[in-house]
Amino acid sequence: MSSAAIADEEEKLRLLREAVNALPFNAVKDLWSIGACVRCIFRLFGLHELMCAHPSLSISKWCDILEDVMRKKDIDTADHPQKDGEFSNEQSHQERSRETKFCKICIGILQFLYNDDTGTLFKKYSADDFALVIAELVKQQYQQIDSFSLEVSLPSAVTENDQAGVKSSQSSFRVRLTYSHSDALTRDDVQEGNGGNKRRKTGMLSCFTGDLKITGESVTPHVESSDSHIGDGDGPTKVRPKESQDLSCSYLMAQLDKVSKPCCLNINCCRSSIYIGGRYLKYSRNVSQTRWVIDDERMGEASVEEIVGGAILPIFQGDNYKFHAAGREDIDVRMLGTGRPFLLEIQNARLVPSEALINEIEGNINSPVKNLRAVGSQGWDLMREGESEKQKQYAALVWISRPVRDDDMQMISSLKELKVAQKTPIRVLHRRSPLEREKIIHWMKVKRISGSSQYLLLHLCTQAGTYIKEFVHGDFGRTQPRTEILQLDVTDVKMDCFQAD
Repeated sequence: MSSAAIADEEEKLRLLREAVNALPFNAVKDLWSIGACVRCIFRLFGLHELMCAHPSLSISKWCDILEDVMRKKDIDTADHPQKDGEFSNEQSHQERSRETKFCKICIGILQFLYNDDTGTLFKKYSADDFALVIAELVKQQYQQIDSFSLEVSLPSAVTENDQAGVKSSQSSFRVRLTYSHSDALTRDDVQEGNGGNKRRKTGMLSCFTGDLKITGESVTPHVESSDSHIGDGDGPTKVRPKESQDLSCSYLMAQLDKVSKPCCLNINCCRSSIYIGGRYLKYSRNVSQTRWVIDDERMGEASVEEIVGGAILPIFQGDNYKFHAAGREDIDVRMLGTGRPFLLEIQNARLVPSEALINEIEGNINSPVKNLRAVGSQGWDLMREGESEKQKQYAALVWISRPVRDDDMQMISSLKELKVAQKTPIRVLHRRSPLEREKIIHWMKVKRISGSSQYLLLHLCTQAGTYIKEFVHGDFGRTQPRTEILQLDVTDVKMDCFQAD
């Protein structure tokens, strides 16, 4: 360690001793007596920054500093002995031996004393030692991390113990501030005894600033009845009988004694979801977009979700994945052209592959995917922006109940921005509400199939959400003349996201 680092450490220790020296002697003794650890004492007096500034300082060193300062203050106040006795070497030894046990307030958490899942007791001697435990676990599971956040979940008993510790200390010492004014004393309505001063009771002071030095001893006003104390109202109130005070103290100590062993510590590391975006193509009419099961029976031979997710998840070493796509096609509809945009959400990925590896993954997936890339959560925004405005192009093989005439083809091709009112199709009534939705058919083109007068190839561009099968066949042929849609392909999904660079 360099001389500058040594000097900096010595300066930090000097500031620490000064802060400890400013603590009220009786208050510290009271917290010691109820079983608080040294870190809880500093925490309750608001010395959080000083605690964080010394992560390598062991708990025994914290105890040494506190005991040394308190022992000197005990000697300085030898002319004014305390009821509880001096902060002697014997008491110091007792408190040090108790430091090996768990704290009554934090239940060993700030002592870095904990049980693991098997019930084995562990103790770390400093914040740095405890941080190493977490760091080693993270290194074992995660290879690439550039930032992190820490979440700590505490048992409710810690909050209850905090309150019990503070209330127990309040029953032993108080700080009273009495305001007076010389002009106010000349008024006719001055009350004898307390000068009409109003009193408020506050909670335990969390920090001390300014030039006021608080010793923890009671501040007695000039004139006050011996049976009154600071109340919640505007004037003096009667103190509780001694029996009630003893009962309250017994209750508080019972609260602190409810838990008799350290906490069980579980360390869970989790990375925020990573998103892989791209476009997929589907050439089979027996592959669904997502896994499809009806009455425990698998429908179709596979799904795009399982093919793509199953290939990517092991490489990212994630826990699970979710497949999100911009719309969906039926199992018997092919996805051609530029493909359909999709996002694969990898949960708790332990490895983030490079761009080159992602390109290699794209070539190895047993289903054509295009423009595969790692994207942030903004991938959601890209998909949502285009979803309401997107257009889809289809190619449908259609059979008509009568021969197709030339004027039929001209009439169909002349239709532009055709508005249609579609009721929810019968085939999806089980999962969609029975509503009537207005959709737009932007354009249509018709081509004859050579060798047949009743078959034609219909190309059309529609608004997203249009039911193409029902538009063509009129929902199970309930109109005449009727048509049948024999095959349907999606040839393009017009969205700006995940296009080729």
